Amino acid sequence: MSVQKFIPNLWFAGNAEEGGQFYSSIFPDTTSAVESRYPTEGLLDFQEPLAGQPLTVTVNIAGTQLTLVNAGNDFTPNPSISFMLSFDPENYRGSAEATGKALAATWDKLREGGSVLMELEKYPFSELYGWVQDRYGISWQLLQTNNGQSESFVTPSLMFGGAAQNMAVPAVDFYVDVFSDAELGSRFPYPEPTEVTTAGAVMFSDFKMAGQNFAAMDSAVEQPFSFTPGISIEVQCEDQAEIDRLWTALSAVPEAEQCGWLQDQYGVSWQIVPSNMGELMSRPGAFENMLKMKKLVIADF
Repeated sequence: MSVQKFIPNLWFAGNAEEGGQFYSSIFPDTTSAVESRYPTEGLLDFQEPLAGQPLTVTVNIAGTQLTLVNAGNDFTPNPSISFMLSFDPENYRGSAEATGKALAATWDKLREGGSVLMELEKYPFSELYGWVQDRYGISWQLLQTNNGQSESFVTPSLMFGGAAQNMAVPAVDFYVDVFSDAELGSRFPYPEPTEVTTAGAVMFSDFKMAGQNFAAMDSAVEQPFSFTPGISIEVQCEDQAEIDRLWTALSAVPEAEQCGWLQDQYGVSWQIVPSNMGELMSRPGAFENMLKMKKLVIADF
């Protein structure tokens, strides 16, 4: 199995371990585990209450890794980045009925304590689809596909609205150009403009980066939000040269740079990190050294 280069990071307000256990209890073929913990000393003042607690929790959903970042109330996830879950009859012995039941059962658990963004029902593009924001603020799109249609169960989806309205196409073109081993997929423009979309805006598109599936769309209605660090995309880099290249290409908001985090020109947050981050963080004083950095410099750990 190939190493996952792009790992979505989800911001949790001190309850990441609980969130991981929740997801592992409701999604098929899913596990969660504490990956790292805060040190007991050398923390910033606002991190002191988290001393010794989980820092990151790894959730593996049917082969796709997500990282839950355990922190404070600084950032909040929103539907600008959601996760499409493709329920394929191929995984349920070809039975559309069994597939629909599995999807509906997952839907019921996700909406407990959450909110429905699009009702679970039949749409022109799917026999059964719904969009829900769960109790932790993470958004999920549940979709029943045709038999054998889905390549992966989880697909991160970027919705361009608010300050990034109608930027899905240029943003995806930019990402495919910046990242190696990336390719465009399909694009489905809006058949006619909505109250906020313009010519060329897309109601759905997909693309791949390092073999991973991603989706993007322009919002059809005005949104009061856009991208935040509440959900970021971690990029596993092979060496310092790759870190340097991606940092230069992506970073567009200098004041957002900290500990390997940056924001691009569309507002999407990325974490540009070395692939051996775990080994680097095990070195004496690594956490304190990292807190001093904006772009991560491997030699300075």
